Amino acid sequence: MRNFARILIAVFLLSFAETAWSQNDTTAVDLLGELNAQQEEAPLLPNSMLITQRILWGKHGAMRSFKKFELTPENRQNELKLRRAMFIAHQVVGFATLGGMIGQGIVGSRLYDGNYDVKDLHEGLAVAVNAGYFTTAGLSLFSPPKAVDERKGYSSIKAHKLLAVLHMSGMILTNVLADKASDPDIKPYHRAAAFTAFGAYAASILVIKF
Repeated sequence: MRNFARILIAVFLLSFAETAWSQNDTTAVDLLGELNAQQEEAPLLPNSMLITQRILWGKHGAMRSFKKFELTPENRQNELKLRRAMFIAHQVVGFATLGGMIGQGIVGSRLYDGNYDVKDLHEGLAVAVNAGYFTTAGLSLFSPPKAVDERKGYSSIKAHKLLAVLHMSGMILTNVLADKASDPDIKPYHRAAAFTAFGAYAASILVIKF
């Protein structure tokens, strides 16, 4: 009788141990599944993007029709590498454009004072500055979006973007008024737009660097 009772106790303990092990194993699998689900649910794109980025790189953007740019974690890593390369080019071309703007300011001031010998140089520099400026802008506007949303509050990036709105408006207005700059009534506005564009552009570079 005692042996039978011992056997029953042993069977009970083994059953209990097996159940406990099974529950622990199931819990571990569930936890692993939860972690994987969280990773899969992590957003691949930030909520906030420029309209140009949303058109190209959004969930249903134009670039998503290419297999190389399908929205997957691996492809997003490649996109972020492309973004970095584009922003390095953005900085290099941006500094070159700033140098061109300084030269254009010097030549433009001489032309404004009546030295028409520099008119051709002024126009040539205008073409170069416009090419550099809009290339710089394009490298930013059409780059893949960043990995995460920007933090709330002030940041140098936000200041950079706000100044970009100002200097782009100045650049567009400068070009619109360029053909009429020979008119004495228009000339001051053309000059003011050009200096506004230069000042805001220089400031946008300074807030990033300092």
